Amino acid sequence: MTPAPGTRIPPASVLAETPLPTASPERRAGTDLLLFAIPSVIWGTTWLAIKFQLGSVAPELSVGWRFALAALLLAGFCAARGVSLRFGAADHARLALLGVLLFGLNYVLVYRSEQVLTSGLVAVLFAMLVFLNLLGGRLFLGATAPGAVWAGAVLGVSGVAFVFWPELKAVRGGGAEAVGIAEGLAATVLASAGNLFSQRLFGRGIDVVPGTALAMGYASLLVILGCAATGVRFSFDLHPSYLVSLVYLALFGSVVAFVSYLTLVRRVGAGRSGYSAAVIPVVAMLASTLFEGYRWTGTALAGMGLVLAGTVLVLRARSRAA
Repeated sequence: MTPAPGTRIPPASVLAETPLPTASPERRAGTDLLLFAIPSVIWGTTWLAIKFQLGSVAPELSVGWRFALAALLLAGFCAARGVSLRFGAADHARLALLGVLLFGLNYVLVYRSEQVLTSGLVAVLFAMLVFLNLLGGRLFLGATAPGAVWAGAVLGVSGVAFVFWPELKAVRGGGAEAVGIAEGLAATVLASAGNLFSQRLFGRGIDVVPGTALAMGYASLLVILGCAATGVRFSFDLHPSYLVSLVYLALFGSVVAFVSYLTLVRRVGAGRSGYSAAVIPVVAMLASTLFEGYRWTGTALAGMGLVLAGTVLVLRARSRAA
């Protein structure tokens, strides 16, 4: 398009020095809130779908199928939008490591622990991600969090413990239960390491969507190869309940939730983003109220109040940081 006669065109140097418009703090905070809410709500409902994954197919293999489908969906999205999946060898290695930490071993251990532990106990163990992300960010990334975030983390994890207090009291810690607790804790540590590594990786300039597609692809490949190496029987369930739950976990629980979450990690850091681990169990109990008739006790309601209070502290701190 040519300029109108007499229009003065500024020199290139002036154009180069002109700052690009940036989003207002309010709009940025609103976007962060949306990115926080999407994975929290989705992951708070995925436990319903995971129930239909446990059965005839080994849990490790179900993880492999889930992330293989998620990787294909993301790769198809990239192809449709003309987004390149070409990376250097070093970045491929980094994305493979991210896949192992965040989508591979982490989820295999979660599925295994849920075979012997109650979902409430697994939720409490995974809520420790809040503290691990904050500590890891301080030790390995030099990221300091405001005191309000730490206070919110204490309230959130305490609230999760209150919500599942009856299940915590029933823990004996022996035999298979001890193995399940160890697997749950190991999964939480791996997830935190994946969170911190993703913050560093995507902060270097790798785009979240193609990077996540490759990371999920590597994770599914390694999990399936691991199943073959350890003698896990290969199978696939064609029942509608398994297929529908698999699609839900791949599309919403993996593609939509993780792209939103990892974008949030890149924007505000793993420390604040990890607070979703405290919100997810409360969302799960609300879903259980709707679909399974769960009845709230006074202790559980107090726990939900603590989680909500912690959420307000963390979100307000995030808003101030923005």
